[in-house]
Amino acid sequence: MEISAINLEEKLSLFSEHWSPRIIGELNGQLVKLAKIQGEFVWHSHAEEDELFMVLKGRLIMELRDKIIEAGPGELIIIPKGTEHLPRTRDGEEIHILLFEPKSTLNTGELENERTRRELEWI
Repeated sequence: MEISAINLEEKLSLFSEHWSPRIIGELNGQLVKLAKIQGEFVWHSHAEEDELFMVLKGRLIMELRDKIIEAGPGELIIIPKGTEHLPRTRDGEEIHILLFEPKSTLNTGELENERTRRELEWI
């Protein structure tokens, strides 16, 4: 594996699909992913994995069953395993996020539907 800097803006320019993360790196059993999101995802949880959402552009709204958390560029939200959550944006805004998740993490957690992505592309 060649060691080099990863340019996040360059990687983000390589795709346009929403809610379809791309892998940009791997470390210690964790995948580093980039995603573009817009609108509302689905309520879901991950029984065995924590998730880290770092906002690069826009404002992420993370709904939990008991509160709503907002994060802007340079901020992150860590969702502990087993916590039901609903990521969304406001009013059609596209946001860009960086994710750290174990390799085993399925984007829709315990729920499987049309947004489930089993095979993620490396970019």
